[in-house]
Amino acid sequence: MPLYLTPDLFSAFTKVIAAESTRHGGVSPAPFSSLNLGLNTNDDADNVAENRRRFFRALTGDETERMVASSHQTHGTDVLLAQQAGRYSGYDALITDTPGLLLTVTVADCVPILIYDNANRAVAAVHAGWRGTAGAIVTKTLAAMQQQFGTTANECYAYVGTCIDQTSFEVGPEVAGQFAAAFRQVDPQTQKDCINLKGANRQQLLDFGIPASQIMVSSFSTVLNNDDYFSYRAEHGQTGRMLAAIGLRA
Repeated sequence: MPLYLTPDLFSAFTKVIAAESTRHGGVSPAPFSSLNLGLNTNDDADNVAENRRRFFRALTGDETERMVASSHQTHGTDVLLAQQAGRYSGYDALITDTPGLLLTVTVADCVPILIYDNANRAVAAVHAGWRGTAGAIVTKTLAAMQQQFGTTANECYAYVGTCIDQTSFEVGPEVAGQFAAAFRQVDPQTQKDCINLKGANRQQLLDFGIPASQIMVSSFSTVLNNDDYFSYRAEHGQTGRMLAAIGLRA
C-alpha cells in the first residue's frame, strides 16, 4: 500500500487535492511504524518531521508545509475559516476557498471527513470522534460553508474516511445514549453497545441534503486493517497518526 490513497470520489475534479495517509512509507520504528505523521506522539520528532516531508512531497511536490493549515484538535465542534497556512489550536474542522492552501486533520480511530463544494470552489477537512459526531460537527461545518461561501448541498461531494469500525467500537451507556438507535448495536458476546461512527457522520451529510451518490464511505477500518492504518484503541494508545488532507490547486 502506498503512502496515501486518494478517494475515487474526487478523481474527476482536477483542481482538488485530496488524500488519506496510510501507515506505510515512513521511517519511524515500532510502535509508530512507519509513516507516523502525528506531531503529538512519543515518536522521535526527527522521524515525524521526515515522515511529514515524505507525505507532503508525494502529495504536493512541496515538503515544507508552507501552504498547510492544521489545528491542535480538542474533540470539540469549532470550525476555523482558514485563509492562510499555519498551526492553529482548538478547532476540529477547517474550511477554506483559498487556492493553494491544504487543510489537514489528524486521526487514528476518529473519522476524517473531506468535503468539496464544486460550485463555490471551497473545501473542508473535519475530525470527528464520538464527541464531535454527537455534537454534529459535520452539520456545523456545512453550515459554516453555507454562510461563508454560499455552499449548497447538491454541489457538495463528501468522503467519510477510514476510522474504527462499529464492531470494534464498544462504548459505555453514557456514550451510547448520545447516538440514535440506528447507529447503535449490542455486541452479542459482551452485551455492550457499539457505535457506527461512519454511519452517523454520513447521516449528517445526507440530512444537509447532499445526494447519496455524492458521498463516499471508506471500506477500511483502523482496527480490522491495522497493518495499513494506525489505531489508538487496538494499539493501546502507543501508535502513530494518519493525516487526511484536502485543498484546491493554486
